[in-house]
This record gives sequence, C-alpha cells and structure tokens, in this order.
Amino acid sequence: MRLRVALYLAQALDHCSSRGRALYHDLNAYRILFDQEGNPRLSSYGLMKNSRDGKSYSTNLAFTPPEYLRTGRVIPESVVYSFGTLLLDLLSGKHIPPTHSLDLIRGKNFLMLMDSCLEGHFSNNDGTELVRLASRCLQYEPRERPNVKSLVTALTPIQKETEVPSHVLMGIPHGTLSLKQKILTPLGEACSRMDLTAIHEMLEKNGYKDDEGIANELSFQMWTDQIQETLNSKKRGDTAFRAKEFETAIECYTHFIGGMMVSPTVFARRCLCYMLFDMPQEALGDAMQAQVISPEWPTAFYLQAAALFSLGMDKDALETLKDGTDLEARKHS
Repeated sequence: MRLRVALYLAQALDHCSSRGRALYHDLNAYRILFDQEGNPRLSSYGLMKNSRDGKSYSTNLAFTPPEYLRTGRVIPESVVYSFGTLLLDLLSGKHIPPTHSLDLIRGKNFLMLMDSCLEGHFSNNDGTELVRLASRCLQYEPRERPNVKSLVTALTPIQKETEVPSHVLMGIPHGTLSLKQKILTPLGEACSRMDLTAIHEMLEKNGYKDDEGIANELSFQMWTDQIQETLNSKKRGDTAFRAKEFETAIECYTHFIGGMMVSPTVFARRCLCYMLFDMPQEALGDAMQAQVISPEWPTAFYLQAAALFSLGMDKDALETLKDGTDLEARKHS
C-alpha cells in the first residue's frame, strides 16, 4: 500500500505538471487524502499558480528545499525534493530530516531507515530502489533531481498486488464507514453546530498554550532582523481577534505566517476568521496547516470539521470530528 501511495502521488503531480500546474507548496504527508475506495489522492490545497503564491514553508525548516531557503522561490524541482521526503516517510514510518537520512544512505546504513513493521514484506532490491530514488530527489542541486514523469516510470515496475483494491490492502471496510456515537468536547460540539461565536470564545480563552513545544528554527540573523516585526504582527492580530475585528486579524496573522515562525494557534484563529467571512476553502486550508504543524492537536480536526460542514461535505466532517474526539480521548486517558 505504501508503494501505491508513492505511485499515485507521483501520478497526481505528473498530471498537474502536464496541465501547467507544476508548483506545489509544502508537499507533505498531510496533503495525501484517501477516497471511499481507499485510493490515495493528492489534496489541491498546495497547488500554486506561480512561484510567488507561496511566501514560506510553514513546517519545520529542516524539511524545506535548500533553494527555497536561498531564494524564497518555489520551483518544480522543489516539489521533487519534497516528494523525496515523503518517500522517506513511507520507508521509515517516521518524519526523518533529509540530511540525517542522506548520511545513513551514504554510510550504506540505509536499512536502518526501514520501518520495522515492513520487515519481511519487501525485497532488498525494492528497498534499495526506493532509497536510491529518494536520494536522487533530495540532491542539493535542483538540476540533479529527476522530474515527476521519471518518478512515475521508476515506481510503476515495483508495484505489488496491483489487482487488490486499496481498501483491502488497508484493512478498512468498503464504502461508508460506520460512525460510533461519541461524546463531543465543548469545542467539538461547537464545530459540529457551526457555532462560530462559541468557537471564537473558546479559541480566545485557550490562548497559545497548545503552541508549547512547537519548534521554530531561527538563525541569529533571522532573529535579529525579523523576529520583532513578526511578533508585533501576531500581537496586533491577537488584539484584533479579541475585539472581533476579523478582517484586521486576517491581515496581521497573514503577515505573521509569512515570517519564519510557526504557530498552529495562529492558523486556527485565521481559520475561524475565514469562516466568519464565508471563506470555507481558505478556512479548511488553515485547519489542515495547523494539523501539519501539530498532528496530535484535536482543535485542528474540529476546525476542519466545521469547514467541511460549511462546504457541504458532511460525511467527511463527521469522520474528522470522530478523529478529533479520539485524539482528545487518548490525550486525557
């Protein structure tokens, strides 16, 4: 199934590239969705019209393409670099920084990358081929990386059990999944009712306590040149959010997000602002970004559910509410 995910993702990128949309911002595991058949699909939220659409990579800078750090521009080869990090995720079952992975590969220790859960389920030849492909994608110089069409060519021959449906490989029921009745938290309940006033009150009351432990990797130069302006933008955004001046809050939070710091709470707050302005697609994108930064944060799932309800995607919204409730239960158990 992991091989299938890699191939379908490469095919999706090739499809977009052939239609003039070769740029994709912040490609990562959370951009991969699954349809009712269990087949992998690429979310459209990262697609870019041009290299100026994406002002920053909002996840850990250790996973950012090196040319982006140099120039601030996304190019098609940047997408291939991010695809290489995804291959490593699929191989290892972990989010390993590319530099560390390349050190293991150069030291001929690439088997240490492999997820122990996969032991006995793949041949050494297939494992070696995937590691080699990931290594090519992660080359420092963009011109030394393969293009997306060659990714499809490399991944197609190593597919396994192609006749078996994805939902069978994943071990999930076919079609509509049954939802067990669960007791929602107050925030989950507010999101299920689309009670934006209640959501605002809870986000304001919660403050930034859930941002603790979120890494912001800044050099000293970045700190001295940019940090004060970035923090001032967040402060102005918080003041506007508290005063329910949501248009100003969007503007200030957008400036903060364009800096070099990450905050799931800022994405959550801007998400709500977008919903109040009837912009559910943008709200959903922000809720997903909050999940990318903080994968175990129930609030990100609840806000995704609210945005999905706004988009009329009730089934997906209920599933997301269930995921958030499960996370909340594990958190407090």
